[in-house]
Formats: sequence, C-alpha cells, structure tokens
Amino acid sequence: MGTVGGGTVNVLKRNAEEIARRAGRGIQITHAAARDINKARICDTTDITLTTNPRDVVNDPDVQIIVELIGGDTLARELVLMAIGNGKHVVTANKALIAKHGNEIFAAAQKQGVVVAFEAAVAGGIPIIKALREGLAGNRVEWLAGIINGTGNFILTEMRDNGSDFGDVLAEAQRLGYAEADPTFDVEGIDAAHKLTILASIAFGIPLQFEACYTEGITKITREDVVYAEELGYRIKHLGVARRTDAGVELRVHPTLIPERRLIANVDGVMNAVLVKGDAVGPTLYYGAGAGADPTASAVVADVVDVVRTLTSDPENRVPHLAFQADALSDLPILPMDAVETAYYVRLRCEDKPGVLANVASILGDSDISIEALLQKEPQKEPAGDAPATIILLTHCVNEGKMNAAIAAIEALDTVTGEVTRIRLEHLDAD
Repeated sequence: MGTVGGGTVNVLKRNAEEIARRAGRGIQITHAAARDINKARICDTTDITLTTNPRDVVNDPDVQIIVELIGGDTLARELVLMAIGNGKHVVTANKALIAKHGNEIFAAAQKQGVVVAFEAAVAGGIPIIKALREGLAGNRVEWLAGIINGTGNFILTEMRDNGSDFGDVLAEAQRLGYAEADPTFDVEGIDAAHKLTILASIAFGIPLQFEACYTEGITKITREDVVYAEELGYRIKHLGVARRTDAGVELRVHPTLIPERRLIANVDGVMNAVLVKGDAVGPTLYYGAGAGADPTASAVVADVVDVVRTLTSDPENRVPHLAFQADALSDLPILPMDAVETAYYVRLRCEDKPGVLANVASILGDSDISIEALLQKEPQKEPAGDAPATIILLTHCVNEGKMNAAIAAIEALDTVTGEVTRIRLEHLDAD
C-alpha cells in the first residue's frame, strides 16, 4: 500500500465503471497488506481489510487475484510462488523478481494454470510488454533500444541543459525524490538491466538471463563529454540495447551516444522511451512516464483487467508469459561484450606536440578501426605546451575486443595522460 499500491486503489475506484465495462465484471479490492496499517495513505481504504501479514491475503480463499507491489526478490518471490501454489493469478510491478526468478515463476504458473502479469515491471505506464508480446507478434524483432530508467535520464538531461556535474545533479535528483538515498540501482544500470532482460526475452523468445546482461552506469560521464557529444551532433543517453545477431543476442546497458535527430535522443527528464525495430513494421517508438503512482497504476490495472478477462478461458489459449510458447523458447546465446560490434566515442588527453595524433591513428589503423570524425581541443593554459590537449574521436563500427586492445595501447603511450574515456555509439538506423 505504498505509492504504486495507493495509486492502484485510486485508479480502480475512480474508473470502476469504465473498468467493469472493459473487463465484463466488477473488480473489488478486498484485502491489502501494509507494514503500518494506521499510516496516512494517498487512497481511501474504507472498504479494504488491512493486515500487517501479507500471507493472510495470499492464503485467503475468497481472493482470486494477488497484486504484488512490495519490490525486492525475497519476500516477494515467496508470496508470488505461494499465491500461484494456491491457484491465484498474480499481477506484479516487480522487475527484479521477474528478471531474476521469472523462469521459475512462469513454470510454476503454467503448471497451476494461472496467469502472472507484469506490464508495470518495465517502463511504468508505457504498455511496451503488451506491444511486444501481442501488437508486434507478426514481426521478427531485430533490435530494441530503450531509455528505461528515469533517474539516469533526468541526470543526463540536467548535465546537458545546465552544464552541471554528475554529483550535483544526483543530489538534486535525490532532493526531488527521483533518486533513492542509495542510488546504486539507478545510476549503475542495474534497474535498467532488470527491465532490458525482460524485454529481450519477450522480443526474441529466449529464457530470462539477467546474469548475462552487460551493465555499465553513468557515474563516469563528465559534463565535458556531454558538451563534446553535442558539438558532434549527438546526445548521451543511458541506453538498454538488445540486438539479435547471427552469433547470438546482444544484451547490454551503458551510456550511449545517439544522433540528436533521433526521436529517442530527445526524450528528456524522467520520461522513458523504447524503440523497437521489427522486420515488417520497421522502427516503432513507445514513449511515456516510466514511474509514478498513477502511470504505474495504469499498467497494474490493465494487467488486472486482462487477468479478469481470462478467468473463464482455457489456460492453453492464453497469451504466453514471454510471448512465445513455453516449449518453443530459443537457446540463442547471450554474446559476451567483447564480441559486440558498435561505434565509439573516444576522448583522450595528450601532450600538445607533433606526432601524437599520428601515433594514435596508427594504433587504431593497426586494429582495423576507422575514424569517422575528430575534434582537437587546444590546451586551456599558456604557453600551450604546459597543459595537455584533448582529442575526441568517433569511430565506425568495430568489435569491442579490438577496441579494448587499441585503448590499452593508446593509454600505454608516453604522450597520453591518464585513462582514455570510451562511450559506445549507436546510430539506431531503420535499416
């Protein structure tokens, strides 16, 4: 009965008549669990039996649908499996639970003939799971890319718009309630990796494999990188990318340069967006609020309506949890990051003297890495030789393993100062 739980109660009550017309019957909230049943709430709980023990709700024989909005993957997992064991349908907004334990949960649900719905687990109020699972069912999904964490997107937007440093914007995000006191899950990409794992499984018909997702956060992005990206015609976004290749599936979360003309590059603040490329439909973009009481409740209630519609249907004829029939999931491997091919933004600081750029270009050439664009920023101090110069390169697509080796060789040059900054670059073309 927290933020999303209260929002769900409000939406179900406010739109009760409309929802009943859609579902074919009324939906009544009878029980709810909360740590403190006397706490002030954003919803009216007059007709709801409150308890501090969630097992009382899960084990009540009159309850047909359990809505799990606790979060985490310990107690939530126990309660969801208990509900399934009791023959109850489950609706959850818990991305960590689905990403880490979804294979087990869906197998148990299939055995019991019940539904586990999880639209609200990814991108808040955006119906991206239903779009992938049903709306795009006629397509072979080739790739998807998403801004699926609002906190990270807010931070990068503020860094661009105000020229702020990462730490200052993070503090502001915490003050505004966009970031938790411990922001690790958001800024290190773990939250986005949970969501990307779910999207990739539905898009490509593969088992959930959170542990195989490459994850990199935004804590090392500097305002200089944001500015240089803009000068080159790009925006930096914290992107989740899943792509089907002949060798396997790319599954990766990391900061990414995107051409500023792309619609998704202009998704700012705490908003979310997912770009999906299907072979028949081409690129499609899904945009909206990725969090908040009512937007997330919108997805939760839509799932409840879907479950109510299925109460009298044959379990064999329901939409599969992961879009593909359970016995038809693919064994496509998840590629290691070294095997991924993408373009790169590279920034390095070096001595301001002849031959340095030629040495860098030679290393890249020896690794079959082609340069697409180059910026050289003069030292800020006088005389010029007293301070290092900054060189920014954009490359064409190259294997990540080759790029790592080239960066190590560049860092080993006596004329290069400190670590080389590398940010991946995706053009997100329609072809």
